[in-house]
Amino acid sequence: MPAVASFAKAIKHIRKAALSFPETREDHPWGESAFKVRDKVFLFMSEGEGQLRITVKLPESRGLALLMPFAQPTGYGLGKSGWITASLVPNDPLPLPMLLDWMEESFCAVAAKKVITSWKAGATPESVRKRP
Repeated sequence: MPAVASFAKAIKHIRKAALSFPETREDHPWGESAFKVRDKVFLFMSEGEGQLRITVKLPESRGLALLMPFAQPTGYGLGKSGWITASLVPNDPLPLPMLLDWMEESFCAVAAKKVITSWKAGATPESVRKRP
């Protein structure tokens, strides 16, 4: 499969997974996708300059993530707060399962505890949105 097609499939899969979390939506600041739970970003994703970039907050696995050759602390001072950016190029293997795990960790790091508790207890997104 051509690398561009594989990036397109990965982006579609990551977008669908991100929007499956409760109370999430997608915005497009600065020409990239920002996935938010309520109003807090848990994932930035962009494609350009021949790269797919994923930025997430990893309070638990940040150290291990930074061992990956394609990962680095996020700029603008966000790296000090646990954010990492993975920059993948078409010839790199695409570690989609790992990226999805990172996205879930980031969601849990950013979302309100009540949202996480309801989600892990099996509440549907509709029932979580109907909070008092």
